[in-house]
Amino acid sequence: MPIPWHYRDDAVAVRKVCVGSWENNAYVLACRATGAAVVIDAAAEADRLVAATEGLTPLALLTTHGHFDHVGAAREVADRLDIPFCLNEADAETFGLAPDAPLTSGPIAVGRLTLTAIQTPGHSPGSVCFTIDGLLFSGDTLFPGGPGATAGPGADFGLIMASLDESIFTLADDTFVLPGHGLDTTIGTERPHLPEWRARGW
Repeated sequence: MPIPWHYRDDAVAVRKVCVGSWENNAYVLACRATGAAVVIDAAAEADRLVAATEGLTPLALLTTHGHFDHVGAAREVADRLDIPFCLNEADAETFGLAPDAPLTSGPIAVGRLTLTAIQTPGHSPGSVCFTIDGLLFSGDTLFPGGPGATAGPGADFGLIMASLDESIFTLADDTFVLPGHGLDTTIGTERPHLPEWRARGW
């Protein structure tokens, strides 16, 4: 049975697949007009992620950051789908990974759609989020209830808060947030809690 769509509008369709022992959210974003698609965060369970692209034309594997729980199936998925494994160079260097192509801020064409990559360092030095038409794929930069952890290599609480202030919370309140773990949220739900997060330091 095909994996159901988690989100659809006239232009965009998204499949959300919870994989691995860390219960990571992996996503397939598709252009409804053309069937072009990208995979976001091939964390684990390559068979399920490959199956989630059934009927689509995958173009790339986009990776929000280089932590082991987000890249566990990256090479296998990229090779099986014959698409490039893309990761920001700062995380490739920090975590000793070998992506096929670097990720920087800017537009990414997905059929007739334009996905925008936003560099959001803090959870890791090379964390990247992706936004399109009222959706934000936030990786581990933003969750319901706060920012991602900042205790790992290259992590920095000041940086993640700056990323939220300067990049993420510039988005509209009704932006639907699809995080790297757990439940969805919206920018408007999380925005009022910024002072609380800053005061508690995590």
